[in-house]
Amino acid sequence: MTAERPNQEKLIEELKAFLGPKGWTTDPDRLAPHLKEWRDLYQGKTPIMLLPRTTKEVSGIVQRCHNAGQPLVPQGGNTGLVGGGLPDESGHEILINLQRMNKLRHLDEINATMTVDAGMVLQQLQDIAKQNNSYFPLSLASEGSCQIGGNISTNAGGVNVLRYGNCRDLVLGLEVVLADGSIYQDLNGLRKDNTGYDLKQLFIGAEGTLGIITAATVKLYPHICQRQTAFLAVPHPQAAIDLLHHSRHLAAENISSFELVSDLGLQTVLTHIPGTKPPLTSSSPWYVLLELTSPLKDDVLSLTSLTEKLFIYAMEHDFVTDGVLAQNQSQAAALWKLRESLSEAQKYEGGSIKHDISLPISHIPKFLEQAGQAVAAAMPGIRPVPFGHLGDGNLHYNLSQPPNMEREDFLAHWEVINRIVHDITVSHGGSISAEHGIGRLKRNELAHYKSPVDLKLMRQIKRALDPRNILNPDRVIITDD
Repeated sequence: MTAERPNQEKLIEELKAFLGPKGWTTDPDRLAPHLKEWRDLYQGKTPIMLLPRTTKEVSGIVQRCHNAGQPLVPQGGNTGLVGGGLPDESGHEILINLQRMNKLRHLDEINATMTVDAGMVLQQLQDIAKQNNSYFPLSLASEGSCQIGGNISTNAGGVNVLRYGNCRDLVLGLEVVLADGSIYQDLNGLRKDNTGYDLKQLFIGAEGTLGIITAATVKLYPHICQRQTAFLAVPHPQAAIDLLHHSRHLAAENISSFELVSDLGLQTVLTHIPGTKPPLTSSSPWYVLLELTSPLKDDVLSLTSLTEKLFIYAMEHDFVTDGVLAQNQSQAAALWKLRESLSEAQKYEGGSIKHDISLPISHIPKFLEQAGQAVAAAMPGIRPVPFGHLGDGNLHYNLSQPPNMEREDFLAHWEVINRIVHDITVSHGGSISAEHGIGRLKRNELAHYKSPVDLKLMRQIKRALDPRNILNPDRVIITDD
């Protein structure tokens, strides 16, 4: 059931009075950055952006909107890539941003947990953990602006999933405002609790369609004492997978990141991103950015020695043809900049069609071969720029426009190219969305590839928790049959 249009002006005046002058804005200049997706795929409109500072205020907002049938779009740092955190173009949906809810609620060093407001920026959370001799491992290129609530709502992954898992694995409890304004709260930080359904899991990855996350209790880990970063040349993707397999046996849980980069991707970064330099003296078709970390001091376990042994082993077995080991933090940061600048650098190459997919790791070389041939046959001159988290099977299979084609002409083939890539992905038992979510961008693809049973269950859950369809309506799944 689609929410009916309320008497919106009256509702907005009521919300303004409830929140006070600091709790909302209609200023076009303040609204502008919250209404545009950074890839320019969507431009939203809203009559007002609400800025609550407490869970009680969020509850009051949602209750009023529920009673009026008013659609609400929750937003964090607006770093999403699928249009899930923007109001649509109708100008009817109200935006609710949690940026003022950014406080530390509780840190328990003994229990190794931290409870924070959903609007806390991820980097701030990382810094608080570090200041308390702990480590929070979620790490993304957007960590300076994304918010933990948005991370959890999209089940964000990042570069450390190989060792620590996705957001789903890092969250012990949530506080969530439900569609009727009631508050679900489970912030106790228990690692074992079998008293019925694990309700928090419903809201992790739901993209704000089932409730608005207002706080979370997350796991902390021992502070990282050692870090070794290497940039390695590999002759082909299978060599990278062989390197990953043997690295797991040699370095075990000390491997925290294992990133795959193509030479075209590296050259794009070196061309367009100031301050970047070639990491090696000669080029290679593919590269691996490998990072080992440990909470143990080097007199207990030497990561330098372990990384060197791994490098020698890989060279002897032809997994690696060249490489460099960072000698200090500055060099490590320079190597990571090459990987983290890939998406930004692609903007300068014109239009790009991007895919956030996951595959069984053993299938990745064959996928890359098949997908490369298929997209080249569909559009001669198209330039695949695949990269991603090889250690957990997540590829960002991005495609840059042919040099002799206009951006608009290239993007007109979006759906055709998507279907080619996604068909091959699914044929390998993969997923069309590994970590970015579904939002508006992929909801039709979700409907195409998910089974009728999956879709039925999703709709039943949505209708049970949000019967008036006010929370982020028509994101992820369209509830009307």
